[in-house]
Amino acid sequence: MRFLPALALICSLGCSAPLARAPLPSGTISHVVVCYLKTPGDAVARQKIVEAARTFRQIPGVLSVEVGQPLLPSTRPVVVKDYDVACVITLKSRAALAAYAPHPIHQKAVTEVLNPLAAKIVIYDIVGE
Repeated sequence: MRFLPALALICSLGCSAPLARAPLPSGTISHVVVCYLKTPGDAVARQKIVEAARTFRQIPGVLSVEVGQPLLPSTRPVVVKDYDVACVITLKSRAALAAYAPHPIHQKAVTEVLNPLAAKIVIYDIVGE
């Protein structure tokens, strides 16, 4: 019974403390893909892209995949909010990025989902320092 207050304290600290991310190593690549749908605002098309992007987690060298839609409303004039869905794929190296593009999972998503649904795709590749 004496350990219960200590256990409660540990649990409350663990549950209330914010999760901090470790910085990504130098040379890590952030592959940012911004999609504009052929039918802007189409929730079904957006969800298909979200689901396709999540499959990229299976590709060797991919560290993480984050995907979503613009945060609206936004009154900040510097915020771009005219796209439908975007994802940030973090890869461990330039070599991983080079292997990612021709990978069958990526090619399937491009052929079966992105090309049929997206009117425009903008990509930014950023290397960590």
